[in-house]
Amino acid sequence: MRILMIGAGGVGDAAAKIAVERDFFDVFVVADYDIERARRTVDVVKERRPGENRFHAVAVDASDSDNVAAMIRLTGATHVLNAVDPRFVMTIFAGCLAAGANYLDMAMSLSQRHPAQPFALPHVKLGDEQFAQASDWEGRERLALVGIGVEPGLSDVFARYAQDNLFGEIDELGTRDGANLAYYGPDGSEAFAPGFSMWTIIEECLNPPVVWEKARSEKGGSLEAGFFTLPPFSEPEIFDFPEGIGPVECVQVEHEEVLLMPRWLDAKRVTFKYGLGAEMISILKALKALGLDSTEPITIKGVQVAPRDIVAAVLPDPATIGPQLTGKTCAGVHVTGVGKDGKPRSTYLYHVADNEVTMRDYGAQCIVWQTAINPIVALELLAQGVWSGVGVLGPEAFPAEPFLELLAAPKPDGYGSPWGLQEVEAAPAVVA
Repeated sequence: MRILMIGAGGVGDAAAKIAVERDFFDVFVVADYDIERARRTVDVVKERRPGENRFHAVAVDASDSDNVAAMIRLTGATHVLNAVDPRFVMTIFAGCLAAGANYLDMAMSLSQRHPAQPFALPHVKLGDEQFAQASDWEGRERLALVGIGVEPGLSDVFARYAQDNLFGEIDELGTRDGANLAYYGPDGSEAFAPGFSMWTIIEECLNPPVVWEKARSEKGGSLEAGFFTLPPFSEPEIFDFPEGIGPVECVQVEHEEVLLMPRWLDAKRVTFKYGLGAEMISILKALKALGLDSTEPITIKGVQVAPRDIVAAVLPDPATIGPQLTGKTCAGVHVTGVGKDGKPRSTYLYHVADNEVTMRDYGAQCIVWQTAINPIVALELLAQGVWSGVGVLGPEAFPAEPFLELLAAPKPDGYGSPWGLQEVEAAPAVVA
């Protein structure tokens, strides 16, 4: 296996640090529009494993599919890991198909809201552009494994595991993400900083969240009929997260799990709720009110720039905030329904990352590290032939047990990152 990873930001840098500990690949090329950033990642990775010579740095323009395809051919890459933000999904996707490489990403092609009823009806959904090309990937006998970060990604693996091993009938697959992270600025006082790309946070949190319901799907006669949208921050609830994180208010957010899970799993309802917190919700609402969420360029003193890019530029870089963070982040799926024993069941399958641990072991803040580990696990399963397939597939299309076993197994056999399973006694409290 020869891997080309495009993007040496926080997630890409963490992914390379995780990958260097593994022996399943022959070459790992780190590509970025800023070759110096790619070189920094490669230099750090080589220091982590004396004698390491599989890693190389190159420059690539992720916005140019021809440039991506040329780099794939130049490096002989068999698999491309997309570690840049979702704006570049389709150009990298196209470059991979043109050059005959397999593809993995952690976020899918962007959505477009319904022009007339954005808070009731979907229009172009997350991943629609990629799924529209599924037959092309099948015809080329190549795999596009989409949404294989943590959310989407590990959350989808958990959902598949729950269906196969824990539940006979599923009422709801509810991805729930929460944290107790705190960021402290240079002066030592608590301050605001996004845990991952602010551009992406604005995109997914201010877009209409999508929900899928089986009853709507059956009534409409298709999978697509089951999707509908809500206003941002809908259906708030208090979810009690494990391992000391505690109760966090979670709200509906647009996310890929809702677009992926119904394609392969059988549930009556699929949702995604994120523990944004009151401060983040207030900030997002203010950005929306001021028009600072816009991606349309405006002219400022003769220079064209998108307001959202300005917001992202003035905030701390998520890749660098680790030393100022404290706390843990939790990703998981709350599954309700009937267990294999025929009795009602309510179970939360989850993975927790502690910032102190990820900074100590990888020099990566916990959110980017937790995202980065999952595509590396998936690549190892693909290299071993444990996972295989062609077309555009989500994580739910593959058996979950090998992934979860490899993730949790102690090093050096596995990745030494255990996951948890918790029975939820009562339904989360709904916020009035």
